Amino acid sequence: MTDSDKHKKADLIKRGQKFPTPLGTAIFVGLRALDPFLQYSILAHGVGASALRKVGLTTLPSGLPTQTGITLIDELQLSPYRLIILGMAVGSAIKQNIWVTAISGEPMPIPAAIAVSVFNTVFNSINSYLFICTQTSASISGNARFPQVPLLVGGTIYTVGILTELISEIQRVRFKKDPRNAGKPYTGGLWSLARHINYGAYTVWRTGYAIASGGWAWGLVTGTFFFYDFVTRGVPVLDEYCAKRYGKDWSDFKVKVPYKLIPGIY
Repeated sequence: MTDSDKHKKADLIKRGQKFPTPLGTAIFVGLRALDPFLQYSILAHGVGASALRKVGLTTLPSGLPTQTGITLIDELQLSPYRLIILGMAVGSAIKQNIWVTAISGEPMPIPAAIAVSVFNTVFNSINSYLFICTQTSASISGNARFPQVPLLVGGTIYTVGILTELISEIQRVRFKKDPRNAGKPYTGGLWSLARHINYGAYTVWRTGYAIASGGWAWGLVTGTFFFYDFVTRGVPVLDEYCAKRYGKDWSDFKVKVPYKLIPGIY
């Protein structure tokens, strides 16, 4: 089996296929919707934190709860920092459920729905545990007064990344829905900055989420992991698919837009 074949096998999305998979989609939506409740349990109640203490680690005190005057938020009894970390989990779930229900159009078989959902929940949970752990929490790295530098930097990166991913995918699906654009690659909007801008944006918001939760080192590890994965697996598979589907139009696009993931970087 060639490297290309291995990458295609690992790619859970069936490129070019358009048919509904209601059960798989429902499972994906349900699992992603459950994730914020799990992250809340970790951040608010320390669910699973006993495992940290068994290996000699300690957990942070809960901190003073947020007082906004908004009952739904205040009843969560989360400190401002923890509330923002929870908001990142909520944002990721909402964004991905918008994608699977209104943007993708490609099949979401049950195994893929479970695998993708669990993968994202695992990463979000790692972020939550790193945050509540005294030895790794970004809330006590740098300056200790809210809003901490890792939160400001990570939150900004997260917001830019997740909005870029969502907006770019909306731009592309609108283009694809126009019958006049059948058989053409979308090269406008944010896609004029990088050929796989949505992959780059996912890497960016994942990095920001990690920085805000576990600090600079964890952010570097996370960003490197996703960047490497897209460079070695995601981009080659999609480039091969697009070359076959769009031919010269794709070749011209590659010349016009040299960056693959992140404008000005790669």
